[in-house]
Amino acid sequence: MRTVPVVLLTGVDADAMASATIALQWDLPNAVVMHHRIDPGTNRLLRTVSDVTGVLERVEVDLEHACVSCAVREDVVPALDRLAAAGRWDAIVAQLPAGGDARQVCRVVTHGERLRHVRVAGVLCALHGPRLVDDLLGDELLRERGVRTGDDGRGVAEAGAAQVEYADAVTVVGADEATGATGPALVRALARPGAAVLVDGAGLAPDRLLDGIHDHAAAEAWTARVRSGPLPPVAGDDVWRLDLRSDRPFHPDRLRERIAVIGGGPRRSRGCFWLPTRPGVACAWDGAGGQLSIGAVEDWGRRRPFIRIVVTGLDDGRDEIAAAFEQCLLTDTELRRRGQYWEAAGDGFEAWLGDVHSAA
Repeated sequence: MRTVPVVLLTGVDADAMASATIALQWDLPNAVVMHHRIDPGTNRLLRTVSDVTGVLERVEVDLEHACVSCAVREDVVPALDRLAAAGRWDAIVAQLPAGGDARQVCRVVTHGERLRHVRVAGVLCALHGPRLVDDLLGDELLRERGVRTGDDGRGVAEAGAAQVEYADAVTVVGADEATGATGPALVRALARPGAAVLVDGAGLAPDRLLDGIHDHAAAEAWTARVRSGPLPPVAGDDVWRLDLRSDRPFHPDRLRERIAVIGGGPRRSRGCFWLPTRPGVACAWDGAGGQLSIGAVEDWGRRRPFIRIVVTGLDDGRDEIAAAFEQCLLTDTELRRRGQYWEAAGDGFEAWLGDVHSAA
């Protein structure tokens, strides 16, 4: 059965996304473009479909919730399959709502039994060159930027960094002297090894893109909360990375005292950690631009618990972060006296991780 290649376009800057979409539409032969935008004021998804002949479709869809997840489930994926089944085009460019994540679309297309007409050829993230560093490390919120996907309290950096990390290729639109070498170096430090970073108008060869550059397994592994694989070296003099690891858990009290040092500031930090009060739970760590999200995501199963938090930045806070990390770990004395698994009624993280259960 013939399948139509789909290029998914993500980003946090609407102008950069529009420029990248237009370039793709002209580079790819006989392509159709599907653009989704969410209006949180009306809880409506606005879908526009066009090709070189003009606008073919402009539809408003009522959503149960004005969020990207609802949009993907209720309209994006079914519309992709419908356009591919029409047999009129050789490629589809799908511009997702600003701030949206391509991961859910890729998972549904890759594992969906009913989606027989489409395949993900690539995930492309478009960044605005002059504002690149701020969009990946700054403290602005999506709603402050005017980018809203329903009741979304995320920061621009939280969304943008996650998009870069999942993408098969990242294009920097409007790169200039303000962008410099630091911006692309930061993108390369965050992006998956092997992902293309395109600047100064560089593009991907259409044949290569249509053949498929999306590596679903590699994208999932690179963006996993719990990961143990090696990291490539960081290129450039301005960008630094800390790969903070330990088999010991964090002390709950000291972590609360120092969590802003490790997870705050103009940096990207993500990974997993564990607490002696919750030895069976792998906790996610996801920070960008001074905002930090933590949560219980999975059980360790047969794996030995560990902490791994990767921090990437440009400022001079590296040594302070490394010191705070070491100070949060259980000491030799604490391990001798109480061990790694504690019985406790609470640990101060109930608001984020839920109630403490037995350590047994």
